[in-house]
Amino acid sequence: MPRTTSRPDRPAPLRADARRNRQLVLQAARSAFAEAGLGVTLGEIARRAGVGAGTVYRHFPSKEALFRATVVDRIRLFTDTARELADAEEPGDVFFRYLASVVRLSARNKGLCDALEASAEGRFTPSLAVERDFRGALGVLLARAQQAGAVRKEVSIDDVMGLLLGCLAMEQRGGAPGRLTALVCDGLRPGRNVTKLPPRAPEQRDETRCAVCGGPLPPARTGRPARYCGAACRQKAYRARTRSAPTASEVVLEAEV
Repeated sequence: MPRTTSRPDRPAPLRADARRNRQLVLQAARSAFAEAGLGVTLGEIARRAGVGAGTVYRHFPSKEALFRATVVDRIRLFTDTARELADAEEPGDVFFRYLASVVRLSARNKGLCDALEASAEGRFTPSLAVERDFRGALGVLLARAQQAGAVRKEVSIDDVMGLLLGCLAMEQRGGAPGRLTALVCDGLRPGRNVTKLPPRAPEQRDETRCAVCGGPLPPARTGRPARYCGAACRQKAYRARTRSAPTASEVVLEAEV
């Protein structure tokens, strides 16, 4: 009876319990890195997964290896989605909605943001093959949008990749979600097409600065916080309000009109 020999270049298949533990670690790592980025510890990931630290190390020898695996999973998901949309109708709308979705989902994931920022600076590479696949799938969406006349012909895949990173950085600064991304996408359109912008974020008053001169406010001992740093700024604000207030005759004229 011939003897079977194991292939030294092929890893042995994992047992069912080992596969289950690996998936538990990956799921816990995805949520932990998404919330805290690279600052999360392997001990916290093991706690979330309900396994020991040794189990984590058996499957992933370092935090960077585990982080890379979670980032690769997310980029593969983006790639698979782009491939599914390759033959969709209205390729222009599909292209712009896809870009907005990638930025929106990435901005919510601190770990992915950390990875993309480090990749742009040359400090981290999730996987050359995975990045190549993503660029290729996105390039198909770009080409179809250009053929449909929805994207300027001179735009390259390198331009789009750079804009994705830029949009992600801007979205992380706050404001109305999607607004700055919509403005950037307009730069890709030919002619005078304009994207309808999401509403502006409501303006918030800076409670730590004087409303007139911008100087620091004294701490309020009781009651509401002060709006002005002193009597001079309070008087200036009062004069400005009285100058801008309408007179009685102006109110009557406006009512008659």
